[in-house]
Amino acid sequence: MSIINYANRIIDFKIVYYGPGLAGKTANLQYIHRCLPNANRGNMISLATGDDRTIYFDFLPVSAVTVRGFQTRFQLYTVPGQVQYNATRRLVLRGADGLVFVADSQFERLRENVESFRNLEANLHEYESTLDEIPYVLQYNKRDLPNLAPVTYLEFVLNRRTSRVPFFEASAIEGKGVFDTLNTVSRMALASEFGVERERRHEVS
Repeated sequence: MSIINYANRIIDFKIVYYGPGLAGKTANLQYIHRCLPNANRGNMISLATGDDRTIYFDFLPVSAVTVRGFQTRFQLYTVPGQVQYNATRRLVLRGADGLVFVADSQFERLRENVESFRNLEANLHEYESTLDEIPYVLQYNKRDLPNLAPVTYLEFVLNRRTSRVPFFEASAIEGKGVFDTLNTVSRMALASEFGVERERRHEVS
């Protein structure tokens, strides 16, 4: 649920990047943060959790986005990838307005992708929510590496809901597909919250 600051006339949207460890969640946020102008982004905060971490920052889109006279700001979060930090995953997930599930495209990581996706569904259930109620997209990351599963197979495994969601092929290290992913999920979050896609054109980059 977005948070409205009436004093500053800002609406905050929370976007959470979910997925297995080392799939590229952090690489997505690092690339986005690096590409945004300094004036439009907050500091990137890293919270260590054992041998894993959560990172987050907020930003105002480069091109002005207004909804009913309020400026929109987006808060981007990653969840820890390791299973033992599930309590932290669940905490970060709370109140998300949109989700990006980052899957590792390598064949040997398919089982971890599926387990992480099921974990996402289970954690949403703890908040009495489902993926049918939250805008989300799939990102098939690491398409620059060898031994890749075909996108059609990844789609069969991860995108099998009645209403299939948008997906993007990506290489987060190189920046390919990163902003396509972010722009789409942020537009979906705006549309879900206000029933309109946007009052002004919304493109982060």
